[in-house]
Parts: sequence; structure tokens; C-alpha cells
Amino acid sequence: MVQAISTSSCCSILFSKSHGSTSPLSPHTLLRFNPYSPQGFTHRVSTRVQCKAVEIPLPATTGTPVQRRTQFALENLTSWLLKQELAGNIDAELTIVLSSISLACKQIASLLQRSSIINLTGGQGTINVQGEDQKKLDVISNELFCNCLRSSGRTGIIASEEEDVPVAVEETYSGNYIVVFDPIDGSANIDTALTTGSIFGIYGPDQQCLIDLDDISTLDQAREKCIINVCQPGKNLLVAGYCLYSSSVVFTISLGKGVFAFTLDPTYGEFVLTHENIKIPEAGKIYSFNEGNYDLWDEKLKSYLDHLRQPGSNGKPYSGRYIGCLVGEIHRMLLRGGIYGNPKNKNSKNGNLRLLYECAPMSFLIEQAGGIAIDGEQRILDIIPEQVHQRTPIFLGSPDEVQKLQKYLS
Repeated sequence: MVQAISTSSCCSILFSKSHGSTSPLSPHTLLRFNPYSPQGFTHRVSTRVQCKAVEIPLPATTGTPVQRRTQFALENLTSWLLKQELAGNIDAELTIVLSSISLACKQIASLLQRSSIINLTGGQGTINVQGEDQKKLDVISNELFCNCLRSSGRTGIIASEEEDVPVAVEETYSGNYIVVFDPIDGSANIDTALTTGSIFGIYGPDQQCLIDLDDISTLDQAREKCIINVCQPGKNLLVAGYCLYSSSVVFTISLGKGVFAFTLDPTYGEFVLTHENIKIPEAGKIYSFNEGNYDLWDEKLKSYLDHLRQPGSNGKPYSGRYIGCLVGEIHRMLLRGGIYGNPKNKNSKNGNLRLLYECAPMSFLIEQAGGIAIDGEQRILDIIPEQVHQRTPIFLGSPDEVQKLQKYLS
């Protein structure tokens, strides 16, 4: 470091502060100035400008080093599930079951994208147990789900919205998990290429429910046992999730420790973690009700909807959004907040949605994200199903919005 140092009031000198063995840059000759001399200068001083490398110590680091994620550091669903297994949140059998469900979702997504090309639009010409017309993809998606779960060898009972009764899986090697699912939610949107989805829930292993097809006398008893094992309240769920089929394919899941979403990367064919530990906003300005049934609802609910339509403190009313697909409604709500409702009405005393396949898994996800899910009187997850295809009214969403609804309904 080169410095100019004042040595006295009458003279100055430029010198190097460096010590030790250094490399000279260039020699210089300096003249000492003497104001009392006629010439002004008395004698010469030789010096050299020298430099020395200075080592600047880095600040000391304490604690655990920060791990930085780059755009190339992707975590897929498989690696995430393995981490959850190592952490003790799930076991190896449940990891296999979830992997089989994700495979079924990939296959369904592929069929939906090509449905118009390969003639998979339109009706199948059959009616399911609820009296609803089945679409071609309703039937195909149900088979895909069942085949993937059977091949996993870890499921004991499969209950589908499209099946009359729960199905006992004979190919079970271990695990015996109970899986309930709606293979295609919002299938009426298929023909117009709008949002659809799949919903699933997994209950813990119970007593095996295998049907001996050779012993007809025990067939009804075994079937009844399957139904009893499946009819559990939503609070018993180990895992719940859905797969959204839209502009992106999003696989959202909760193991009871938060909500995580994985987006399908078509380049790799893998679900990649894109939303960690989702938390629903405390409030929202979007409501989702099928207002075509407005005149069929009770007066208390009508008053609540009338309130939402009135301009608020900002001069704007709530925005009404209705997709016709529960998966799409819940996905938007998890990220943007608001409230969704499918209430009972004069024509449908128990609502329209199935408790076991739709309401319980979605309520599980909403509560894990910090929201509230009720049927208008009690918590959805506390309801014990009496029938496999039991329906229920449902209201769920941001805490502030559901609590506001409860005040109108009380």
C-alpha cells in the first residue's frame, strides 16, 4: 500500500510502508525541498515504490451451510417419496402405492390430451351406480386406476366411484391399504377440453378382505366386510390427493404433514416439485357455487350469496367462478383463497358430491393447508359414512370465508 506521509512542516517524502521481501516496481529519485536554500533543493533521496500482496481473511462461517437451489436442481415425486420414507412419515408399501397412483395419473393425462384424436370423447352408453351416464374415459380411467393399484401388490381394497361395491384385491403381497378414488372428476368437461381431475384417498391397512369366489355362501359376508372396512371417517385418512388435468398436469398430495404439489414435466415424464408446504390464504375474494340452483337453496344460504354480490369496502363485490370440476375449484382455492360450496337443495337433500371419494380427501387437503371444511353443521372429516356412495353437502375454503358463512347458516 502506497501512502504519502508528512515528516515535517518544511519537507515531505513519498515512501513505501511495505516490509520484507517485496518486488520493486520502478525506481524513483526524489529531491528533498529546503526553503532556505537558494536553489530550493539540498540533496537527493532515492527510493523505490514497492507493493505487497495482502491476504484478506474471509468472514468466519457458523452453523449449517446454506444449500442453494439452482434452476437445474429439480426434485421429482419419486425422490420426494423416498425422503418421506427415510424420515419415517410413510413406509415402503405406501411409497409403492403412491407411485402406482402417479403412474395411473400420467396415463390418464396422456389419454385426455389425445381424446379427440383417438375417439375417446362422448358417452360409453352405460350408467354407473349413482344413475349417471358414463363417459368413455370414465370407464377407461377406472380400469387404469384399478390395474395400477392391483399391480402394486400393496392394496387390499379398492373403492371407486364407478364401481357398485368395493373390490378386494387378490394380488396383495403386503400392505393391504384401502384406496378410494374418483378416476375422472368433472368428466362432463372432457368433450370441451376443459379442466378435469382425479381424486384419491388412502386408509390404513385393516383386516384382509379377500373373497373366496369358490365359496358362494361366504360371498355376501365378505362383501359386507369390505364395505365396513371402507366406510371410515375422513380423519382416519393417511394420505389424500388429486391430480389436475389442465394447461398443466399437477399432482397434489398430503401425507398429514402439509400439502405439496408436483407439476408434470413432459420433457422427462416426471412430476417435479413446484409448490412446497402450500398454505391457503386466510381470506379470498372468489366464491364458487353453481348459482343455477339459487332458487332451490334455503333462505339463509341465499342471504349469504346476496351479501357476496354486494360491493365491499373497496367498492367491488366477490368474483364468482365455477368450473364444474371439484379438483379445479380446490386447486385454485389452495393458491388464491376463497370459498367453494355444493349445498343441499330441494331436489337433492344430501347434496351432490360423494363423501368417500370426493369430500373427505379434499377436506383433508384443505385442513392440511390451514382451511376449513364443513357440511354446514359439522366438520366433514368427522362424518362416518353409512354407505359407500353416500353424498353430503360441503363448504370449504379460507378460514375467514367459511366462518363468515357459518354465521349466516347458524
